[in-house]
Amino acid sequence: MRNVRSLRAGIALALITTSPLVFATNGYFTHGLGTKNKALAGAGTATPQEAIATSVNPASAVVLGNKFESGISIFSPRRSFNASASFANGQGGAFTIDQGEVDSGSEFFPIPYIARTWDLNEDTAIGLSLYGRGGMNTDYIGGSATYDPDGQGGPAPVMSLPGPYGAGDAGVDLMQAFGDISYSKRNGKLAWGVALVLAGQAFKGNGFAAFTPYTQTFAASGGTAMPDSLSNNSRDYSYGAGLKAGFIWAASERLNVALSYQSQIQMSEFDDYSDLFAQGGGFDIPASVRAGISFSLSPTAIFHYDIEHTQFNEIDSVGNPLSNLFSCPTAGAGGTDLGSCLGGARGAGFGWDDMTTHKFGYQWVPASMQDWTLRFGFSHGKQPIRDEQVLFNMMAPGVIENHFTTGFTHVLDNGREYSFSLMYAPEKKVTGANPFDPTQQIELKMHQFEIEFGYSW
Repeated sequence: MRNVRSLRAGIALALITTSPLVFATNGYFTHGLGTKNKALAGAGTATPQEAIATSVNPASAVVLGNKFESGISIFSPRRSFNASASFANGQGGAFTIDQGEVDSGSEFFPIPYIARTWDLNEDTAIGLSLYGRGGMNTDYIGGSATYDPDGQGGPAPVMSLPGPYGAGDAGVDLMQAFGDISYSKRNGKLAWGVALVLAGQAFKGNGFAAFTPYTQTFAASGGTAMPDSLSNNSRDYSYGAGLKAGFIWAASERLNVALSYQSQIQMSEFDDYSDLFAQGGGFDIPASVRAGISFSLSPTAIFHYDIEHTQFNEIDSVGNPLSNLFSCPTAGAGGTDLGSCLGGARGAGFGWDDMTTHKFGYQWVPASMQDWTLRFGFSHGKQPIRDEQVLFNMMAPGVIENHFTTGFTHVLDNGREYSFSLMYAPEKKVTGANPFDPTQQIELKMHQFEIEFGYSW
């Protein structure tokens, strides 16, 4: 009963304290899940060490036994964009971001998680975890844009309007929360598991009104109907479910091998932003696959390596390129395809590629400190944003490629333990041309750090 009450209290705390999940590390997914896993830069799934590991590989529950843990991180992303000088300056039909650098606000976010595993018998276990896996958040206050309302040098003067897109302060706030219910079983040296993944999302976007002429609503009406689901609406919600499966194989006394797969999660549409996202407000969660090995170098030292592939490009609202806009009939480029307008079946997105991330971790128990475990990690993945996609991605600059991590666990006399992890992701820049003013370059820039504390019993 004490564990049940603790679980209820933990769930309540997670729901109450959840804030915008601004993970922008491996694309818009976290570099790891759980304090120990994050200290290894996301490696180590072939040797699970904490209950939240069931959210990476559901086979973990039967390996772990009875565990109960919770944790909280303080995540700090530092994002900005820098627009160069322009030869057009809004003239001749150009839409120019005014020169200068603009920083995104909202730089500190508390993010909790909670997880529990139960042994049903010697070879069967179940798990429950609640966590945030991804999201995007930007908050640009300032900046301005210049354009000619007549398009091609009519009598109206060139105008400079406030906001990155000339429609006031701009930004996006995407929150994603997950609950995994897993079942796992052991057959000899092989553990396997499956999980039901329940997901919820919340989204709010501001400052996109300048893209009204590029929406399907506007184009289908011949330019007479204004979209009411494009920008500056209240927070909207969507829900969905998917599946996860995996195995862990104890290949030898020194080598463990793991493989896991999460299906694409089909989410309900963001109706209040059906004029912004492709497929009438669609924003599904991409599928991912991960493989890992853990090799014991000695009784007190283990090397971990994981590789993870995430299919961002398969999600239309994330993977479709911005250039699709120019096939919209009201874009002024001779296009005739309504489906290519914002909100259409082929509507423009962030133009993200799939992302493959390599994760390396090392953990060591010092001979003189048997109740301490030290961890170090590094991960690398080519960021998913192509140079020509920088304009929309000012709002979602997930350009980080490298993570350096460290952390430790200390086991207390009563068997409980606490863990700590630290992550630093050095600055990465992506520069490309403004597609509405090719004489101008836009630079996206980001670096970040995170600290996390976990406690298990």
